[in-house]
This record gives sequence, C-alpha cells and structure tokens, in this order.
Amino acid sequence: MSRTDVKEEILRLREELTRHNYLYYVKDTPVISDKEFDDMLSHLSALEREHPEYDDPTSPTRRVGGEVTRDFATVVHRTRMYSLDNTYSREEIADFDARIRRELGDEEVEYVLELKYDGASISLTYENGRLLRAETRGDGVQGDDITANARTIRSIPLTLTGDYPAIFDIRGEVILPIEEFEKINTQREIEGETLYANPRNLASGSLKLQDSSEVARRHLDCLLYYVVEDAVTIPTQYGCLEKAREWGFKVPPYSVVAHSLEEVYEYIRHWDTARHSLPYQTDGIVIKVNSKSQQARLGYTAKSPRWAVAYKFSPERESTILESISYQVGRTGAITPVANLNPAVALGGTMVRRASLHNADQIARLDIRVGDTVYVEKGGEIIPKIVGVDTSRRAEDSMPTRYITHCPECGAELVRIDGEALHYCPNDTHCPPQIKGRIEHFASRKAMDIESLGEQNVRALVEAGLVESYVDLYTLTYEKLNGLTIDVSSEGKKRSFQKRSAERLLEAIEESKKVPFERVLFAIGIRYVGDTTARKIARYFTSMDSLMKATREELLMVDEVGEKIADSIISYFADERHIDEIDRLKTHGVQMEIKSGVMSVKSDVLGGKSYVVSGKFSISRDELKELIEKYGGRNVSSVSASTDYLIAGEAMGPAKARKAESLGIKVISENEFMDMISAGKEIDSAMIETADEDISPTVETIKQDVKKDTGEQQLSLF
Repeated sequence: MSRTDVKEEILRLREELTRHNYLYYVKDTPVISDKEFDDMLSHLSALEREHPEYDDPTSPTRRVGGEVTRDFATVVHRTRMYSLDNTYSREEIADFDARIRRELGDEEVEYVLELKYDGASISLTYENGRLLRAETRGDGVQGDDITANARTIRSIPLTLTGDYPAIFDIRGEVILPIEEFEKINTQREIEGETLYANPRNLASGSLKLQDSSEVARRHLDCLLYYVVEDAVTIPTQYGCLEKAREWGFKVPPYSVVAHSLEEVYEYIRHWDTARHSLPYQTDGIVIKVNSKSQQARLGYTAKSPRWAVAYKFSPERESTILESISYQVGRTGAITPVANLNPAVALGGTMVRRASLHNADQIARLDIRVGDTVYVEKGGEIIPKIVGVDTSRRAEDSMPTRYITHCPECGAELVRIDGEALHYCPNDTHCPPQIKGRIEHFASRKAMDIESLGEQNVRALVEAGLVESYVDLYTLTYEKLNGLTIDVSSEGKKRSFQKRSAERLLEAIEESKKVPFERVLFAIGIRYVGDTTARKIARYFTSMDSLMKATREELLMVDEVGEKIADSIISYFADERHIDEIDRLKTHGVQMEIKSGVMSVKSDVLGGKSYVVSGKFSISRDELKELIEKYGGRNVSSVSASTDYLIAGEAMGPAKARKAESLGIKVISENEFMDMISAGKEIDSAMIETADEDISPTVETIKQDVKKDTGEQQLSLF
C-alpha cells in the first residue's frame, strides 16, 4: 500500500471503530459481532505500529490501555467543580422550592429531575471535538489528570459528532456496573481474597491505577449529566442533556422535567423502588432548575450551586447483636473473619445472619466486640457489612477483640504479607479446608465438572485418607469407595457410598479426562487465574508444557494478564509439588493441550442478542449457554435494561421474572429458545404466545450437537 492508501485505511478504520464503539457501549445496539470488531481493531493496531507517523491519542486502539502513569499531575479545573447540598425529606425539598420561587419572584419554575449516580466524579475537556483531558474532582478547584485511564472507558467518546463547541467541559460519574462488580468479587472469592465493599469505591480506585491496561480490564462506564456553559448557548439543562447525546455522550434516559412539587415527589417514590432494577447504583435524585438564565441569576454559594440540590435515599440499616466472630479458611489459606448475628435482620429483601468483617484492621478501626449492638447495612446494597457499634449499650466487662494468631483449622501460625490486609495460613499441604477447597474447586462445574463430588463427598474422601490432592481422585477404585461413610448433617446423620453411587462418581472422574485444556488450567487453581483468564492463556500458549516454560515477559503479552497474574503463574510452576501434580495428571490422561479444531460460532441466527439463563432445563445450564454463543448470542449474568431475553426454566426465582417484566424484557422457555435456533430467526410475540411445547427432532439434534462439541471433540469457546 502507498503512504496515501495507508493513511486513508487508518482513518477509515478509526471512523468505523468509533461508530461501532458508540453503537455498542452508548446506544447498546451493536450491528457487528465482537469478533468482527476485534479483527478491525487488530488490523488498525498493526497499521499504527508499522506507521507511527500517524499516531493519534484519540485512536480506538488507545482503549485497551498500556500507558503507565507513576504520578498523576495535578491540574486546575477550567471551571470549578461544585458539590451538591443534600436533602433527606420532603420538608427540605419544599424549603428548597420555596427559596427558589422567592428569589425568582413571579417567574415560572421548571425542574429537571435526574438520578444521582453513585460513582466517581469526572470532568472531561474537549477541544475541536477531541478528548483533550480528563480530571478527577479533587477539591473542586483542582484535580488529577487521569486522561490515559479515561481513554480506556469505552463509553467516553474520544471524538465527537455534530455541532459541538470549539472547546467545552462536560461532567459526569464514572461507575462500575453491578454485573461487573459481581464478576470481580466472584473471582476474588475464588482466590480467597477480601471482597470489595461496593462498586463506587472500586470505580474510584480504578481511576487512579498506574497501569491503564488494568483499568481497561475493569469495564468501567461513564454517565454524563452536565455541560459547562462557558461556550454553550443552550437555554435549558434538559436541552443540554439532549445535545450531549447528539454529540456522542452516554446520557441516561431517565431525566424528566417537573412543573410541581408533587411531580418531584412522584419521581422520588418511583425511583426509590425502581432503582434496584438498574444495572448500576444510584443513591438519590438531583433536582435542578431547568432554565440556564435562572441558574445564572441564582448563582453559587462557596461550595454548591444555589439552583440544584440532591435528595438522598435512606440507606437500609438495622441493629442487632454480634453473637460471635468465626474465622473461615479459604482454599488459598486466606482468613476471613465473619460476624454471626442474632437475631437476623431484614435488609434489601433478604434475612442477614452473617456479615463479613473483612480483616483485622477493620475490626480494630470500628472496635467491634462480641456482644456489641452493631449496625448492619448492605454495602453498596450488595454485601452485608457492619458499619458501626452502639457503644452506649456495651457491657461493662466487654473486652477488645483479639484477632487470632493461629489457623483455626490446623493450628499453623498465621502470616501477613506486606501490602496485603489479609492473614494467611501457610500450611497449604496439610490444612484441611485448603485441601478440601482445592479439590472442590478442581471438581466444580466450570473446572473439571465432576458430578457427585460435592462438599460432603470431598470431606469424606479427605477424612478417610483416600485423597490428599485432586490428583488422587484418579486413583480411586470401586473397592475404596464402596461402603464409605459420609456425614450429611450437623446432627450426625450419615449415609454411605452404595454400588451405584460409587460407580457414578468413578464414571464422572473418568469423563473429566475429556475436559478441554483451558478448563484444566482453571481447575488446578493458580492464584488470580479465573476461568476467563485461563481460556485466554490456554489459547495463547496452547499447551501446559509451553505455559510452564513461559517467561514473565511472554506471560504479560496475554490479554488480561498483568504483573500480579504473571508473577503468580511463575511462582506456581516454580514449586516442585505442582510440577509433580501436573505430571501425574498427564499420566492419568487429563488434557494438557488444546486439540485441533477449536469451536467457532456455528451461525449468527441469534444476531448478537443478549440472554440471561435462569432455572433448571433438560440440558445443563452450561450447555445451554454454549448453545447461545455457538449460534451467535451473548450470555449475560443478570437482567438489566440491555438484556434482550430471559430464558426461564423450572424453579426460576421470582425476582428475575419481576425485573424482566418491569423492564419489558421477553421471557421465553427452553423450547421457544430451541425453536429460535432451529428456525434460524428471532422469535416474535406470536411465537411466544403459541410456541409448541414439544421439542422437534431438529431441536434434539441441536442438543446432541452441543454435547458432542463440548465433550467428545474437545472443542472450546473463546
């Protein structure tokens, strides 16, 4: 290609990728598959590497990060970032309204009502339609320059469209969607690490990470709500929101104009309940005078605009007694202190009997003691946590909590790694919970999927001395299992392995030898390597032998592998015990490389639509999810406004159904989903109402097809 052709191709790809990025992350209406997008991005990245003279900081390739910022420069905001005064009652809102009307005289007053997004404030500056700088709020006058990290947030446009001003600022909140927050915490739970308390703190901390590629992996989002008026002549706040959407910003669609206090109160009533169905957290609403000229006349106090106020939803908080503190040992040896509460308290629709105390530092900071009356909230409305102590009701003989110094299970002296908040039991070879935890993880559905090997059976096998490592599962025989006694309850109820149950377990263990390599890699339990990361590592190195020989630099080349994960992998394979376990797994026939013929998407009949799977089906949920991906759909873990279908099985929880109904999401049965695949087209309302309950032979063929793909042929999805 000539230099002119190269430049034109680079510009074309940038324009196309920017458009598709906007459709996917802002409009939630993708028109191409993820693979097509990734292929275009890879092509652009290669051209930019070959032709650095065409470098552009607003290129879509900057979205993946890679810049490392050791120190964040402090910058003065072009226009001050004010905070909002808070109100907590109707009376305070009425006082605000009365003051506004008193100061404006007989003028008509409109309010724009917006949700108050619970994230980290950000200010974005655009010059000639290109992102110039991103700043944290700081003290309101100056903040930190986080431009490199902001570029990785896909919903922040790097270039704008339409009739934007030459230079202007726009403000909003960087948030972490609840679904992403739960994924991150699920992975931390797998690794035995302390869970993050709420999405807000995690989003705020992510913006200050030094490695922008790590920020990109957090999948942050950005919701914009205020165009600064130094260069914009739009008469109303609501008009500014509409114009910002036209320029390419992600502005949530929930804002309304209110003409009376009753309309304000109705908005509050609605969202105090409806907020729980949103894909991100909100902690209140914001009431703003709509007219920009009226805003200018009302002005500001030293800290806040006089024309706006926030109404905060009341957090759900209950008090109860801290009956005891127990200490759990995770499979990595991490110690987690847990508060046992009596009586249980109702929070967010669930009965809370236990709450995480996080670590020794948290216990000391709050001076939490057994017997205390404690206040319990759901941290970020997700995780129960103790937020305070009523010391006025503390017993006179109360003693401060002394954090344990030795493992409650094996007695080993605990260690605390520099820079980490958790204590660890170092006795990974003989500490029962660690042994059992690793075996349970190895046998779990996302790993080796060994049916009939739940917690009770693993405990029985370990306590009987039949297994000391997950490798020992492959040495079990019918003679060893038959008649083995298992405790099935804390009341002493027992059962024993009978002929058929022993045979089923042995069959499941034998079947696990067919599990593809990427799941084996996840199963062996390398710290920080979750199932998604394991798939990407497996695809990159293709075999366990290649991975074991990999250098730190080679590991860092893999998508989603940062320094912490790379160091953990190096450390894992430096341990001779782990090398011995892998050699033994090889001897038993466990898959240690990716087989030829990796599965690709079979068709695109589902058109990239997103699906939530809930309940019990005639095939396993994992098989159903693989069908979704194989036929061009996307799996999502929770129901949100961006979900297209909820596939409902037997015993599906009512909460998901209610949420889907409130959001207008189609709920379909397994049979209806199979009809969609076999018919090769999206189901419509008529099909939902009249779908035949019998599964056709074509559908049965589909089911057998996915079983064949996921089992016999050792095919895998990436």
